[in-house]
Amino acid sequence: MLLDGKRLLITGVLTGASIAHAVARTAQEEGADIVLTGFGRAKAITERIAGRLPNPPDVLELDVTVPEHLDGVADELAQRWGRLDGFVHAIGFAPPSALGGGFLEAPWEDVATALHVSTYSFAAMGRAFAPLLAKTGGGSVVGLDFDASVAWPAYDWMGVAKAGLESTCRYLARDLGAQGTRVNLVAAGPLKTMAAKSIPGFADFDAAWARRAPLGWDVNDSEPVARTVCALLSDWMPAVTGEIVHADGGVHAMGADLR
Repeated sequence: MLLDGKRLLITGVLTGASIAHAVARTAQEEGADIVLTGFGRAKAITERIAGRLPNPPDVLELDVTVPEHLDGVADELAQRWGRLDGFVHAIGFAPPSALGGGFLEAPWEDVATALHVSTYSFAAMGRAFAPLLAKTGGGSVVGLDFDASVAWPAYDWMGVAKAGLESTCRYLARDLGAQGTRVNLVAAGPLKTMAAKSIPGFADFDAAWARRAPLGWDVNDSEPVARTVCALLSDWMPAVTGEIVHADGGVHAMGADLR
């Protein structure tokens, strides 16, 4: 029971195919007590998906761009648990103009939305939940990433947002380290999630990724990524922070594909 007794907040459960859903299921199987978040009309969907988990958790209203929502969730968790052992940031969004090959044409307003939701929200959550994390001796914060060290076809401003997320991870690790909080990212390979389907041409990665990954890669299997997230949430990696752990079959380590 890797997470026995842990109390975790998990964002981003939108469908049964969501990486966050696999994380939630694995965390419960490893002994964690969890709550999920959703907002607006999508919250009802998250509640339905939550009902399929081994122990259906509560779903709290949270729009990460609204400071009052962050404060409200922090207050709710303080009353419910009095502490927080960790949270998972599985949040990303970019308007259509910021994806699909229109990198130079995307207006600032749309780019700003992508950066606010996908990047700044990581720091905003860290700030809001830091006091609750401190009460556990620090806890662990894990965000979901897609390797931002290179430019990907069609990923455009979301790629820039992920690069910002990677930098934010390092700065958040610096600022929360004094209270013992570990902050890390898991860079997943492509998976057939709702987020992936919203990116034109992203499906073209599937065959190429499976071909290049030395360990192979199944775009329908989120469990390897979920296990990695849960390992970082656990107490088994106490000296790891500011890190990007790749759960991608090894593609990030390979050079040109000459096969």
